[in-house]
Amino acid sequence: MLEQDQAAPDSTEADTSTSRPRSSLTPPKGVPTPKRSEAQANRRQPYQAPSDRKAASRQSRDRDRSERARRTEAYQRGEQWAMPRKDQGPVRALARDVVDARRGLGEYYMILMVAVLIILIAVPGNTTKLLFEMLVIFLVFVMIVEGWFVGTKVKRLAAQRFPGESTQGVIFYTIMRGVSLRRMRIPRPRVNRGDKV
Repeated sequence: MLEQDQAAPDSTEADTSTSRPRSSLTPPKGVPTPKRSEAQANRRQPYQAPSDRKAASRQSRDRDRSERARRTEAYQRGEQWAMPRKDQGPVRALARDVVDARRGLGEYYMILMVAVLIILIAVPGNTTKLLFEMLVIFLVFVMIVEGWFVGTKVKRLAAQRFPGESTQGVIFYTIMRGVSLRRMRIPRPRVNRGDKV
């Protein structure tokens, strides 16, 4: 009886060792191994540079030009990966939307400055020049005050919507966005005038 009990564990160990697959064997994947010619055809070939230096430089310039064009288009559309660091982040996107949704005096600053310069050149006289210099200073003051009000609004909204995000430099960012013409703003405005942001 004792001999049978001792033989039984040996037989079970032998059964489990034969039924357990060895780790060195890999199970079949169900896909036949490709032929050598097929494997070589599917292998990625390394980039072969043209033997002619002029052709190589032309090819490099074309590649760089197409990459720059792709990046510029993505930047104008407002895609994050193509934006410079100063335009990235949800706070800057909010600032752009707030500025683009309103009609401000700063938007016409450049047009007014060109008109003032033309008048200064066309109209002689020290009194006229003094008046227009004061007008330029007044326009700069208005632009800064308007940008400061818009920037503080953006900071308040950013604190509510994006707590923990940095708002450093957002007032200057809104001023610079506000003084550029709407059609020349990059990234392009994604909201219409009067939209609620």
